[in-house]
Formats: sequence, C-alpha cells, structure tokens
Amino acid sequence: MAINIGEKAPDFTLTSFTPSADTVDYTLSDYAGKKNVLLIFFPQAFTGVCTDEMCTISEDFGKLEGDDLEVFGISVDGTFVQKAFAKANNIKTKLLSDFNREVINKYGVVQELFAHGMKNTSQRAVVLIGKDGNVKYTEVTENPGVQVNFDKIKEAIKSL
Repeated sequence: MAINIGEKAPDFTLTSFTPSADTVDYTLSDYAGKKNVLLIFFPQAFTGVCTDEMCTISEDFGKLEGDDLEVFGISVDGTFVQKAFAKANNIKTKLLSDFNREVINKYGVVQELFAHGMKNTSQRAVVLIGKDGNVKYTEVTENPGVQVNFDKIKEAIKSL
C-alpha cells in the first residue's frame, strides 16, 4: 500500500550517476527544512511510457526546480543503465537507482509484475514531500501504461 498524505516520508539514501560524471549519494533527510522534494517513481528506463514521462519531467518540472524544489526520478535500474537512459534522451533530472528495491518497498510502490515477466519494479507513482518531511501529494497508477497527471502535480507544487 502506497504512503499516504500527511505521513512522514521514509528517509533513504540512493546513488545517482546523472547528470554528474561521478556517482553521488542523495539522502532525503538532507532536504528537510530546506526544500520540497518531488519523487517520480517509474518502472524501467528505455520503455515507452517511462521515456515520455521522464522527458516531460526533465523539460517541464526542471523549470520548477530551484530554491524550493528538488526533483528525483527513481527506478530499479542500475546507475549505468540510468546514465545511458538520461544521455540518450537528454534527461537532466537526477535519476536515483533503487536497484535493491529498498525505497519502493518503504513507499509501498512495488509493481509485482511489469512486462515480459519482470517482477518487483516500481509502480508509476509520484510523491511530493514538503519541507517539513511530510507527504503532501501522492499519485499511483495501477496500470504502468497509464501516465501520471502532470497538471495535478504542478497544482500540488504551487500549493506548497
């Protein structure tokens, strides 16, 4: 079951190889009191809907990123796959690797069966976390082929 609005967002540290030349670890609690954080969970790099989603996030939400907002894409892909995915699609959003599936389990966004028999990827989900560390908005699509509602996400960000 996905995390609920009003709950404290579980802390985590995940590694990214994008857009930096070296790997960087990002810890959610480092943003407490400083920035709102938008987590975009996606099932797998290089798939059609995920590519469209992360390109839209990078283009549209990258403009919203700044002093008050940090945006992270999270998938179970390894860091090298994410780096190739970002490069091939000009994705500027930081992509965090949850290869060990710790965060998708903490947030309750596990897609038990994805495509071609792949198990335990991420559901397509969004979690917006306020500076206070509490969840302000969530969206989980039951079908990984269905896109999240970008307009509702933008409204939620503006309401912070």
